[in-house]
Amino acid sequence: MRRKIIAGNWKMNKTPSEAVKLVEELKPLVKNDAVDVVFCVPAIDIVPVVKACEGTNIEVGAENMYFEESGAYTGEISPAMLVDAGVKYVILGHSERRDYFKETSEDINKKMKKAIEHGLVPIMCCGESLEQREQGITLDWIRQQVKVGYQGIAASDAAKTVIAYEPIWAIGTGKTATTEQAEEVCRAIRQCIAEIYDEATAEAIRIQYGGSVNAGNASELFAQPDIDGGLVGGASLKADFGKIVNY
Repeated sequence: MRRKIIAGNWKMNKTPSEAVKLVEELKPLVKNDAVDVVFCVPAIDIVPVVKACEGTNIEVGAENMYFEESGAYTGEISPAMLVDAGVKYVILGHSERRDYFKETSEDINKKMKKAIEHGLVPIMCCGESLEQREQGITLDWIRQQVKVGYQGIAASDAAKTVIAYEPIWAIGTGKTATTEQAEEVCRAIRQCIAEIYDEATAEAIRIQYGGSVNAGNASELFAQPDIDGGLVGGASLKADFGKIVNY
């Protein structure tokens, strides 16, 4: 039985002092040893949030990282920096980074390999636009993202990673994929992993749904056989995140 993982993606929100205040508010609300709880926070918030989460069930994740160890990459953050700061997870390939910052699946693949090398757990995002869904190419598009993202990664490493399916048209819009749509794509992702590797790896890997997850729809979404939790955006910045964790 795969353990559920509920991760909050804070995006570009909360100053360090605001972040600590939010952690203190959420700590008693997200206490649930039956699931993995992750706060993925802006880089500047990582150190104070790690300290604020000490002694709790909360793990801390980053929202991005670069695929080089060090060097002349102004403004970037290396995996070694994240590890030293106490980070365990890192979101890679979020649609906002693919769109706004033109990250490619090949870029994500480099980051995946480097994160794994440093013992970080990547949460690799994939998802389709509304136009792609209406064209009927959702599954083809996402299979391509997954296959390129996992190219050259060993099955033993892949099994420990997390994939987050986020339909771009449902991120921050209030629209949510139906339970059937979400399960269909998450099932297709698992089948794709089985094709790349084997059934055991496909059964081990955890697949989240993201895209306007809230306290009202979490229990139905997470009850699906191929949905192993959620990557939660706006709702992770509110007390309601506790209801999602304790779905």
